[in-house]
Amino acid sequence: MRISLHGTGDGLRVRMRLDVNRRRWLAVQIILGVLLAVALFTGLWATFAPHSFYTSFPGFGMRWVQPDGPYNHHLTGDVGAFFLALGAVTAAALWFLDSLLARVAGLAWLVFGVPHLIYHALHKPEAMGGVSFTLSLLSVLLLPALGAALILVAPRERTRVPEPNDLTFRFPRRGKSARGLGNRPPR
Repeated sequence: MRISLHGTGDGLRVRMRLDVNRRRWLAVQIILGVLLAVALFTGLWATFAPHSFYTSFPGFGMRWVQPDGPYNHHLTGDVGAFFLALGAVTAAALWFLDSLLARVAGLAWLVFGVPHLIYHALHKPEAMGGVSFTLSLLSVLLLPALGAALILVAPRERTRVPEPNDLTFRFPRRGKSARGLGNRPPR
């Protein structure tokens, strides 16, 4: 907690800020946002354009799915739906900003990401170049790493703790009115 004092014309203002809590929530929001973007990008593409996903994923002239085996419309559509389901859990955690939901989303990405990483690390398609394979492994490693980070970084409290309101202490002024009272005759 960071406390700052600021003198005002008639008193003192005390401001308290919960820095650690803010940083953790910001990290959770960023991680959830990145994972949601990955889920929507991959899920929408694979679900609604499965053949394009198969021949062109991830784009930028690289092809990571096609070298791994023959096209299967059903399987590619299921992968897309799976990513959309992960996106739904991630979006719920981001929408409600609940650390328990963030941890559940992190666990889901971790459970998916570790076997996915192991498969890709152990199966390099012959038609895939070394640079493309390295980039694919890095992208696949990112998913369980971010899932684990969500589990570890999410704050203990379920929802964001509101920062305390500023406190202002007002001191009586010693001006004309205070001196004027002392000049009155007693009653």
